[in-house]
Amino acid sequence: MKELLTNANRIQGEIVIPGDKSISHRSIMFAAIAHGTSKITGFLHAEDCISTMNIFRSLGVQIDELEDGSVVVHGKGIEGLQAPNGALDAGNSGTTMRLLAGLFSGFPFKLKMIGDASLSKRPMNRVMIPLRQMGASISGSEGSEFAPLYIQPVDHLNAIEYDMPVASAQVKSSILLAGLSAKGTTIIHEKEKSRDHTERMLRQFGVNIEVNDKDISLEGGQTLTASDVQVPADISSAAFFIVAALLVKDSQLRMPNVGLNPTRAGIIQVLKDMGGLIETNYKATGLSADLTVRSSVLKGTEFGGDIIPTLIDEIPIIALAATQAEGQTIIRDAQELKVKETDRIQVTAQELNKMGANIIETEDGMIITGPTQLHAADVDSHGDHRIGMMLQIAALLVEEGTVHLTDAEAVNISFPSFFDDLARIVD
Repeated sequence: MKELLTNANRIQGEIVIPGDKSISHRSIMFAAIAHGTSKITGFLHAEDCISTMNIFRSLGVQIDELEDGSVVVHGKGIEGLQAPNGALDAGNSGTTMRLLAGLFSGFPFKLKMIGDASLSKRPMNRVMIPLRQMGASISGSEGSEFAPLYIQPVDHLNAIEYDMPVASAQVKSSILLAGLSAKGTTIIHEKEKSRDHTERMLRQFGVNIEVNDKDISLEGGQTLTASDVQVPADISSAAFFIVAALLVKDSQLRMPNVGLNPTRAGIIQVLKDMGGLIETNYKATGLSADLTVRSSVLKGTEFGGDIIPTLIDEIPIIALAATQAEGQTIIRDAQELKVKETDRIQVTAQELNKMGANIIETEDGMIITGPTQLHAADVDSHGDHRIGMMLQIAALLVEEGTVHLTDAEAVNISFPSFFDDLARIVD
């Protein structure tokens, strides 16, 4: 149980946010199956991304970690990967398991993918169903939809045309990676546009992929060519500091080079709609920006629909912001939160209500009434890194008493230096 920082007077200075987790995962995957050597700078050295790295090492890929934090991947092409000696461990990473289930479905050797207790409770049918339609031989533990996953070699995969039932970048990416080994052209129709890191990065590695609004197509049999990757700072990690600086009085905080891909930057729009003072100075690519955040008086808002996939991981910290906003905030269409590392609707409401928040759970979101004065309590991350970080930001607003967090170690999954970094900027 960790004692959290409380009663912050102000947040001041500059903080360099670690690299984007989604891009770090994909940079290792695509560099490993490309021909040639790729250098990745800004890579996130957190447990989830290290799980991806170690899986490709098990498949015979040489990956060098340099003193400056950058990573060099000596790609072998898909055909150059070797059968591993044992099970491939995805740890806590749903991204790793779901994306690689697609990639591995076309491999000529059998594989077993395992995960930790949390990942083993997360549904995998959403990728297994379309992969089986492509001809993959993939199954869960004892015929269930849960890990361990067992993948058997097949003669070949066939391209499919698939209507996405939910907005999920993981499912979309899994199908596209299987499509690299499939015969024909794989076509995906998205229900709502989800984050497009996979499409952008496949192009960067030389793959011809066509995107027309919510329709994506990829011809099978293409090979990847090595490419250097500059990973921007992770908006999901930056979100905790953004909200902290908005809520703690007399604060001003700068964060350089934060990834603001339009399919991932919904939190900026919502917080600005709530009255948040957030300055975004975009880089030339239009995909990242230097952020300056100042203390703000927030008001309640309502959001749902198309914006949800662009901020799904940030909803717990948006919920905290809403507890300090004037009036009611209504979050809709966020049922995807129920199948994250935890049921994040239920856990966010439960833990913040312990501290005095006024949050009502709904089937697909929350109704939050503010502002409320948060008070000290014993809280629990439930093994979910984003819940753990959100609760530490909540603790900054507690004026008296001690907040204890159970399972604070979960934060290491995406942001190992979180608590130390926060302490440096809090007065």
